[in-house]
Amino acid sequence: MDRRDDIPELRGKDRLSVLGRVPLVAETPEEGLDDPTTPVARFFVRNNGLLPEPVEDPETWSIMVDGEVEHPLRLTLAELKSRFAVKTFRMVLECGGNGRSFFTPAAEGNAWTNGGVGCAEWTGISLADVLRAAGPKPSAVYTAHYGADPDKSGSRDAASISRGMRLAKALEEHTLLAFAMNGEPLPFLHGGPLRLVVPGWPGSLSQKWLTRIWIRDREHDGPGMTGLSYRVPVDPISPGSSVEGIPLRILESMPVRSIVTAPADGATYPAGTRQIAIRGAAWAGDDTVVRVALSVDRGKTWVDATLEPLCNRYDWARWAVSLAVPGDGACEIWARATDATGRTQPLAPENWNPNGYGCNAVHRVAITVGPAI
Repeated sequence: MDRRDDIPELRGKDRLSVLGRVPLVAETPEEGLDDPTTPVARFFVRNNGLLPEPVEDPETWSIMVDGEVEHPLRLTLAELKSRFAVKTFRMVLECGGNGRSFFTPAAEGNAWTNGGVGCAEWTGISLADVLRAAGPKPSAVYTAHYGADPDKSGSRDAASISRGMRLAKALEEHTLLAFAMNGEPLPFLHGGPLRLVVPGWPGSLSQKWLTRIWIRDREHDGPGMTGLSYRVPVDPISPGSSVEGIPLRILESMPVRSIVTAPADGATYPAGTRQIAIRGAAWAGDDTVVRVALSVDRGKTWVDATLEPLCNRYDWARWAVSLAVPGDGACEIWARATDATGRTQPLAPENWNPNGYGCNAVHRVAITVGPAI
């Protein structure tokens, strides 16, 4: 990882760690995610290809909705805004490989720690409203998404990525055709002027520079939808083992996760400090976080944090707690979230898979009280 300033696209970004340059991938340190609404400057970057050509007038950007619909549509951004209700939600967007670097043995892909996530205020049109206007046929079961970005070789003959989702997810109110982020026009680096935001599911579904929604009568088979792409074993396998012949499922709702955003890993406190204020964020894909618990004795005992109310569904749960530390010296703070179905974060990485999706082990932050030994 690096934080070099020689990447023009990352100018204006704050402390992001570069995981890949072609395509461009950069994550946010956990302490950079301490705001209820993640600033654009600290929002992670995940590209699958190269950047497309910017459009001179964003209002003329257009998308097509076709396939298994009664009324195929081609709409400009200006027409979307004038024809459909505009909505704003604060929602988590998370890379499917967030946490990948914690798997042993190492999995394929960018070595995300916990920073492939952010929670922004997204403004746009519910995809459901547009799909209803197009009139899905009884045969419609799946979406297919396309963007303007060329693949990483620079070719425009094939999509850099083209994923899709079950129609039920596309028809959720919170699945947006987004054109603004934190109250400002959607930045080009984050898919402007128009992108999908599919909350709770892997960020790869949230197609940037959106040009087409193709409604299909079968599961989509575009780049990013076949083989091991965004698929995990139905049942756990031994780390490092082959998945040949093993049943796989598409990764949809992301697992429950919590991060400590303050203090930062490696923080020090004056000798004699016995109470430390801890805060962070938690989220759970399609589900709701009902508990975040903290431990300073390696999981022997846990103290519940206080959860703040959500702005809306798919917002992350901000939490805070004051923890007693046992004495001077080094210790670890562990943060563990539980969702409404009872699923909780494992103490160590579980559900290893070759591409490293969905790793959600507890977040551990090391601190020192008094002089470092």
